[in-house]
Amino acid sequence: MRVDSLSIAATTAAIFTGCAEAAGPHPPKAKNFIYVVPDGYGIASQVMARDYQSVMNGAGSVERPNTAKIGVDNMVLGTVRTQASDNLVTDSSASGTAFACGVKTYNGAVSVDDDGMPVGSILEAAFLDGFKTGLVVTSRITHATPAVYSSHVLDRGSENEIAAQQIGKTHPFGPFVDLLIGGGRRHYLPKAEGGTREDDVNLIEWAIEQGYTYAEDASDLKEAAEKGTVPLPFLGLFNLTHISYEMDRDPETEPSLLETTKIALDTLEAATKKTRKGYFIMIEASRIDHAGHANDAPAHIHETLMFNEVMNYIKEYIEDHPDTQMLSAADHECGGLTLIDGFDPTVLARAQYSNDYLMAMWDNYNGEDRTGFLRDELVPLYGLGNYTDADIQVFLNIYEEEGTAPMGLAILKAVAKEGGVNWSTGGHTAADVVLHGYAKGKKYEDMKRAIGGNQNNINLPGYIEKVLGLDMSKATKALRKDGVGWVEKRDQLSTIKRRAEAAAKDHAH
Repeated sequence: MRVDSLSIAATTAAIFTGCAEAAGPHPPKAKNFIYVVPDGYGIASQVMARDYQSVMNGAGSVERPNTAKIGVDNMVLGTVRTQASDNLVTDSSASGTAFACGVKTYNGAVSVDDDGMPVGSILEAAFLDGFKTGLVVTSRITHATPAVYSSHVLDRGSENEIAAQQIGKTHPFGPFVDLLIGGGRRHYLPKAEGGTREDDVNLIEWAIEQGYTYAEDASDLKEAAEKGTVPLPFLGLFNLTHISYEMDRDPETEPSLLETTKIALDTLEAATKKTRKGYFIMIEASRIDHAGHANDAPAHIHETLMFNEVMNYIKEYIEDHPDTQMLSAADHECGGLTLIDGFDPTVLARAQYSNDYLMAMWDNYNGEDRTGFLRDELVPLYGLGNYTDADIQVFLNIYEEEGTAPMGLAILKAVAKEGGVNWSTGGHTAADVVLHGYAKGKKYEDMKRAIGGNQNNINLPGYIEKVLGLDMSKATKALRKDGVGWVEKRDQLSTIKRRAEAAAKDHAH
């Protein structure tokens, strides 16, 4: 078989320069757009959550399966290719830049191209055209996925600078995100006030001076949203520690993604009800990815089920607001999850908390009988059913030789083995992800024709651009109008790229 090398070269050039494929049929217009990112979610994530729910609600059993579609199973449009410009396996910042800006870039980049030049996001384009804008996540608001819509840095680790840009202090547009809800308070506060900022700037105080209403926990949010909406502009920075999975979330301090989604949509709808221009919002189910990295199957299930709940709610919302459309795709799959012979969701149902929560319990234990604590309290909370004293000793040996995290992973692997779950990696994979979407009535069929099938990830913001009548190139021009010196460390781009690639290989996230 002869392979045409010129064809291969042309295809490669199209991928790595970020050229979009030929546009499909014209999409239906809308006033508002919701984009949902289930970070790290793959097809096996949905299958595991679906089977878990079916077995746990009694619709079927392991011996007599009877699963039915749930949530996003009713909103499948196609699949999405995810690679970065420099790697077949992407990280969240490169794939997020593709989703936000329609440009392929290197792993570690936040809304800059391969040359380190800022590229406008769909959210920034919406702002410039008079739309209201929002970001709602269950990670730090300065994490890669929300960052790509609201900042431009060469290295996703520059979270202090991401915070300063996304609140508008160092961004050329000034304040431009009307609603921000997530974690990451430390990147908004100086070190003297418990944060990580070295410039002594309190960005929360600065935001309040600009007119933002601020909430720091669920009670603050509830008080601010007494009538179902919050005042705009609004900044909610909750105390998200590493223990904030849905299965062990403290409802007194951390609202659920469903709660924040409802408040955000009601708020943006109320703010644009009498205006010609609507809103754009990105919502991220962040911790599906976190659980994938941890190989924590029970936590992965609960985060995936919450994503499905949110998507169900958005579908119902669109039924009542037919001037709104929604797309959703993961930035990448995480964990290489497979469900093998012997898969049994009832094993996973025995888990009471996430691995992060349980390892914190272990680190905080100050009793005299660590062996007994591990055997009689901790391991049962993981849901492991078949273990011996010899197994407990193995876990203890791992702890003594390698530390807390390796011991937690060993217990999780034992749970996964008992439940017929296999993780091939603690990082990302190159697998395609599923594209979901919804519009009311005939618009849904038009959406399928316009963006369905197998898509390159850079095509998705182009669809939103057409739906809302925006122009991302204008946002890019506006960002570069007075020079790009505000993008920090551009003279160090080569070094930053090398470090980012090494970090991605070590632990992509």
